[in-house]
Amino acid sequence: MILPITSANRQVAGFAVATVAWILSSISMGLVEWRVWYMDNPSLSYSGIAMVGMWRVCVYHHDNNSSKVKMCHQYTYYDTFLPPDIRVSQHLLLSTNILGLFGRALVILALKNVYLGILQKNVTYNLFVISGILNITASGCVSIAVLWNYYSITNMEGIDFTPYFHVPFKPSSQEFGSATLVATLAAFLFLLSGTTFLSYSFPPDIQVHPDV
Repeated sequence: MILPITSANRQVAGFAVATVAWILSSISMGLVEWRVWYMDNPSLSYSGIAMVGMWRVCVYHHDNNSSKVKMCHQYTYYDTFLPPDIRVSQHLLLSTNILGLFGRALVILALKNVYLGILQKNVTYNLFVISGILNITASGCVSIAVLWNYYSITNMEGIDFTPYFHVPFKPSSQEFGSATLVATLAAFLFLLSGTTFLSYSFPPDIQVHPDV
């Protein structure tokens, strides 16, 4: 039996979109530019910029020679200074990658059924539906991380870093970094691909051609 190739063209496009979303979410998780802190307080013995990410913080200090010195510090599981928004966002972003990976795997199986003409209507439809739900859930996870980061920035919430990092509790000012934009785009693409998978409908005019 041969299914019309056009019956899943949107789902193929959705798979491409989901792949881009998964890549962007993985990139955003590794980026350090979630929050950009400007440390220009005259009372401090140092000034510069701090990039606060989900897994590490990078500090750019200006020394006496007007050169910029970069120092990055990785977070550990036992760091007690991390606020709840970063701890929760770490788990949300990890969950996003896992959900996106499983969602893509299910779509590959569903598309295989469609293009090989395997008549398993319920199985194929359910694979698309489950993948759509996983991708929409992934979009929700990324969105929560982005919105919580937005809330923390707009409310000028501080982080009690260890003194070894040479980062104040609160900066003079802070703003969004590029990682927020990448994560926002990933959330939108996850949502778009998820709705595309959920919109799949099995072709009603399937013709069965017995093998000769």
